[in-house]
Amino acid sequence: MSNLSPVVARVTDRIIERSKPSRGRYMEMIERERDRHSDRSFLSCSNLAHGFAASGEDKPAIATGGAINLGIVTAYNDMLSAHQPYGRYPEQMKLFAREIGATAQVAGGVPAMCDGVTQGFDGMELSLFSRDTIAMSTAVALSHAMFDGMALLGICDKIVPGLVIGALRFGHLPAVFVPSGPMPSGISNKEKQKTRQLYAEGKVGREELLASESASYHTAGTCTFYGTANSNQMMMEMMGLHVPGAAFVPPNTPLRQALTRAAVHRVAAMSKKGDDYRPMAELVDEKAIVNALVGLLATGGSTNHAIHLPAMARAAGVIIDWEDFDELSAAVPLITRVYPNGSGDVNHFHAAGGMAWVVKELLGAGLAHADILTVAEGGMSDYASEPVLMDDTLAWTPAPAESGDDTMLRPVSDPFQPDGGMRLVSGNLGRGTIKTSAVDKERWTIEAPCRVFDTQEAVAQAFKAGELDKDVIVVVRFQGPRANGMPELHKLTPPLGVLQDRGHKVALVTDGRMSGASGKVPAAIHVTPEALAKDGKPGPLAYLRDGDVVRMSADDGTLSTTADLSSREPAPAPPAAMGMGRELFAMFRMSAGGAEQGGSAMLEVAGL
Repeated sequence: MSNLSPVVARVTDRIIERSKPSRGRYMEMIERERDRHSDRSFLSCSNLAHGFAASGEDKPAIATGGAINLGIVTAYNDMLSAHQPYGRYPEQMKLFAREIGATAQVAGGVPAMCDGVTQGFDGMELSLFSRDTIAMSTAVALSHAMFDGMALLGICDKIVPGLVIGALRFGHLPAVFVPSGPMPSGISNKEKQKTRQLYAEGKVGREELLASESASYHTAGTCTFYGTANSNQMMMEMMGLHVPGAAFVPPNTPLRQALTRAAVHRVAAMSKKGDDYRPMAELVDEKAIVNALVGLLATGGSTNHAIHLPAMARAAGVIIDWEDFDELSAAVPLITRVYPNGSGDVNHFHAAGGMAWVVKELLGAGLAHADILTVAEGGMSDYASEPVLMDDTLAWTPAPAESGDDTMLRPVSDPFQPDGGMRLVSGNLGRGTIKTSAVDKERWTIEAPCRVFDTQEAVAQAFKAGELDKDVIVVVRFQGPRANGMPELHKLTPPLGVLQDRGHKVALVTDGRMSGASGKVPAAIHVTPEALAKDGKPGPLAYLRDGDVVRMSADDGTLSTTADLSSREPAPAPPAAMGMGRELFAMFRMSAGGAEQGGSAMLEVAGL
């Protein structure tokens, strides 16, 4: 690409060089699997008969082996608003497959938990490792070797990364991700945020809070703030794994159904029996991973992807780290503001130009790779267009020439800020990430005495007791993958926001995660090494004490303390929690890798 940014080119080249051994091993595996499992005809008659016994009218086509058979892996449940629309997808997709002489079977289901439901409670400690569980469930679904292509139905936080990781181990098959779209907008985000802070201060009760939340999360579809779920959808577009423009079309609409139909037809065409073979392994390469990272930075996406993207990349043999994030962040401008980085939600974003505008701008400025293989026949440039229905026929029109709302979308030439707002901080307290896109510039550097806690409940108690009503850096440790599964610490956002609004200098430092919708309070998160000892050596946060002066700066990339940690004994780790199934995930915690490597037990044990 002639106009490719030198920074993007340099980082991409570094990733390619770093990944040569692992990417080489991965592609060798894919070649072997393509030779061994490219056609279900290798199955014995008994095996094959088991595979199509309940397929009804599709039996003859599957039995002969001549028809393309698609495996649907679905994250459907009707408790999650984002996944509830998937209930009817399989039957529709089977009809769409028959239109082109293909067949489709539900290969299996994967669990899909909602961080919005478990946030701040015991179930949240299963959240990160649900990603490993989803990846393994995907592998189980596809292990029957009955399929010529994969249709992957998932939206939310850990579900898309888990599906990506699992599907990549079957990368000799083509794949398409099929989203379901966001729910209609509810009450304004500013109103919702105000009620949450009033509740944290005890000025409104539970009844008022529940009414506010119910007016925000109110029907089927993905939550409309720009957190991890919607960042997932952005990345699937930037990696070319969606039908172009599919990310933010509302559920239960004719256009959404037309996009699902197009996805089925396209993945069939990309199969080895089709006329345009495009295995997933060739789509998800180093350049596609860089595109996802660039999109994350340009749109102010979820901090959770500082963990998920390295894990997804590893599954394809691609090795990235937080220095790649940091270097690209300095070169990629923030061109999008969606709540919590702005006032409008993803529906407003989509109406203002959405992903078509973002892709157009990034390709035009040489900040994304145009020369990647994608689901779309025309490549990445096809994603700079919007899907529309013209006389009931699906078509695409070019992205708008101008932003439909310059408070939400701006050109690369006039961005909201010159960098992508996700930075590496490091020092004698370890390495962490900080998202600055929603943080006022004057709060990018905070230096203050710290208060150290082992749980977010203890922080809430100290806040209620007035102990934090001052300049303070709140340290919450023993929240990493090995300690308790690295739950999000979203319950900290309202009280810390209250302290900041009172005029105090406030920041958070933690080896845990914040919400994918991390907001206005500066936070160094995912700090690694985590406090809980690995190989007998605790991380630096285990040695901090109340009153130690901590400096956290996104301006100069510092995360340090002036205290002499070398003379201290580490704080003891809290005992492992029991109940809510947490004990069943002990094997994941014991084997978990560091946050910068993706925080995965499965990938660590597999040596990927």
